[in-house]
Amino acid sequence: MSYVSSRLSAIRPSASMVASQAAKALRATGVDVIDLGLGEPDFPTPDHIIDAAFRAARAGETLYTAPAGTPALRAAIAEKFRRENGLSFGPDDVTVANGAKQIIFNALMATLEPGDEAILPAPYFVSYPEMVKLLGGTPVTVECPAETGFRLTPELLEAAITPRTKWLFLNMPGNPSGAVYSRAQLEALGAVLARHPSVLVLSDEIYEHILFDGREFVSFADACPELVERSLVVNGVSKSYAMTGWRVGYAAGPAPLIKAMNVVQSQSVTSVCSIAQAAALAALEGPQDHVARFRAAFEARRDLVVAGVAKIGGLSLPAPDGAFYAYIGCGALIGRKTPQGTVLADDAAVADYLLKHGRVSSVPGVAYGLSPYFRISTATGEETLTEALARIDAAVGALE
Repeated sequence: MSYVSSRLSAIRPSASMVASQAAKALRATGVDVIDLGLGEPDFPTPDHIIDAAFRAARAGETLYTAPAGTPALRAAIAEKFRRENGLSFGPDDVTVANGAKQIIFNALMATLEPGDEAILPAPYFVSYPEMVKLLGGTPVTVECPAETGFRLTPELLEAAITPRTKWLFLNMPGNPSGAVYSRAQLEALGAVLARHPSVLVLSDEIYEHILFDGREFVSFADACPELVERSLVVNGVSKSYAMTGWRVGYAAGPAPLIKAMNVVQSQSVTSVCSIAQAAALAALEGPQDHVARFRAAFEARRDLVVAGVAKIGGLSLPAPDGAFYAYIGCGALIGRKTPQGTVLADDAAVADYLLKHGRVSSVPGVAYGLSPYFRISTATGEETLTEALARIDAAVGALE
C-alpha cells in the first residue's frame, strides 16, 4: 500500500531543512558541526513584541480571527505599505498567513490551473518550484548567472513567457544570492510584462529591510504602478524583526485575488494564531530602531564572509547586495578528489564533503536552480562565521 499521492511523489523536501537536519543528526553522534543551512536571525525577538503577545494572551485575545487576519493588523500592514513603499491598499487588499511561504502557497492554490507556468529566475528560493508543482503548475527555470548579478533581465524574461505563463516570481533581496533590483531594472521588466497582460507578478520582499552599502529598497508595485492590479506583494515579520518562529507573513494585492486566497486559508488553517498576530502588530507599529541595528550586524557579517571566501582558493563570492546569505561559487572544486579518493562530481557532492569533512552545513546550488554553488547563512555571530570559514578553508585545502 502506498500512502503518498502521485501529486506529492515528485515534490522534494526543503533543501535547507534537509541540510539542517543532517547537521543535527551528526551533532547527535557527538560531531561538532556548524549549521549554516537555515536562514534565520540569531537575535532574540525584541522585548516590546514579546510583551505585546503576553498582554494579548492575558487580555483573552485567544479566539479564532478572520481568515484574512485581525482588522488592526491588516490596517497596520496597509499603513506599512503606505509609509515605507508608497503603496495604497485598503483592508480588503491585505491578507495574513502563517509565514510568507503560506501566502505564496495560498496564492498558487487560488490561481493555478493544471499546466500553468510560473517563471522562476534562478537562483530561486528552494520552495518556489516545489509549491508550483504541488499545486499543478509547471515551474520554468530561467538561469540568471553571476554575469547578470543573479538578476532577471528583460531579454531573459521575454524569452521565457509563453501563452501558458501565469506567474512571474521575483525575490528581492534574493535568497540565496542577495541580489537587489534598482527602480530602473524593475521598470525594464515591467515594460516587458506590459506586453503580456495575462501574467501575474509575485514579488517576494521578505528581506526588504536587509540591504547593504546604502542601497534603497524599491517595491515592484511602486516601480511599476501600472501593473499593481496584477501584482501580489509578499512580506512578513520573520526576517526584519527576528520572528521566524512566530509564523506571520502578509501580502497585499488585487481584492479579488486576496479574497480567493482567504477562501483557501479558511478551509486549511482557518486563521493565524491570534497571539502571533498581536506580536506582529507590535512589530509594525512599535519602535523600529532594532531593524537598523540588525541590518548593520548583517552587513558586517557579509563583509567578514566576503573577505574570508576571497582568501580560499577555488571559491568565489560576489558581495551580496542584501539578505543574509553567501552564494559561493565552487566550480573550481568540481572534479577534484577528497582525501578518501572520492571525486566531487557536482555542488551537491561539495556540500556533502563540507559537512562530513569540514563539519560545516551548507545547501548545494542545485536546490536553487543554479550550479555550481553552495549557500551558507550569514545570520549568525562573527565568531561562528570565522570558525566556519576556517573549516571550509581547511577542507578545500585537503582536496587533491
